[in-house]
Amino acid sequence: MVYVTADLHGDATRFYSKEIRRLKKGDTLIVLGDFGFLWQGTPKEKKLLKKLGKKKYQILFLDGAHENFDLLEQYPVEEWSGGQVHRIDGSLKHLMRGQVYVIEGKRIFTMGGGESDEKEMRAQQQKWFPQEMPNPQEKEAARKNLERFDWSVDYVLTHDCSEKMKVFLSMGQQNNSLNRFLTEIEGKLQFRKWFFGFYHLDRQIPPRHCAVYRSVQRLD
Repeated sequence: MVYVTADLHGDATRFYSKEIRRLKKGDTLIVLGDFGFLWQGTPKEKKLLKKLGKKKYQILFLDGAHENFDLLEQYPVEEWSGGQVHRIDGSLKHLMRGQVYVIEGKRIFTMGGGESDEKEMRAQQQKWFPQEMPNPQEKEAARKNLERFDWSVDYVLTHDCSEKMKVFLSMGQQNNSLNRFLTEIEGKLQFRKWFFGFYHLDRQIPPRHCAVYRSVQRLD
C-alpha cells in the first residue's frame, strides 16, 4: 500500500506515531515536502538517513520550501519506476519535480517546491535556498512527462497547491508562480485525487483534493 504524510521538518518522532508504525513490509510512505532530514550533512544526520533507508517500508519524499537544496543536489540522479530520483540511502529516495512514476501499478505525478515565508530572515541565517521554487526547465519537464501519459494519471502529489485550493483554504498569501503553474496543470490533467502539504492542515476537500499534515492517508 502507498501512504502519504507531510511536513516532517526533520522530526524523527513522527515515525513513532500509531499510523506510521502500522505500515508493513513492502508498503511505501511518501512525504509531501519539507522532509527536513537533509540539512547539515553531519555524521549524526547521515546515520539517521541510513536508518530511515533500512525501514521495513520504503520512504520517498518530495522537496518542499524548507530543504537544504545544495546538499540534496549532491546525491546522484538515477531512473526509478519510470522517473528520476535522488537515491539518498537504501530505499530512501527523493522524488524529483515534474516526474511521473508508476508505483504499485498507479501513475503518480510529483511536483515539489514552495515559496518560504520570511525569506530575508532565512537568508541572513543561511537557511534559504533559491532552488526552493521550480525553475522553467522543471516545469517544461513536467509538461513533457504528462504528455507521454496523455495528461492522465491516477494521483497528483505536490507540496503546494493551485490558486483555487488556496482560495478555498482561505490562505491569505499572494499567489506565486508555482500556484499559477499548478493551476495550469489542474486545468489540463485527468486525475483521481490530488494530495498536497505545505499548509499544516489535515483536510479533505471534496471531491478530489486533500490537504495533508500529520495524518497518514492511503492513496486509494
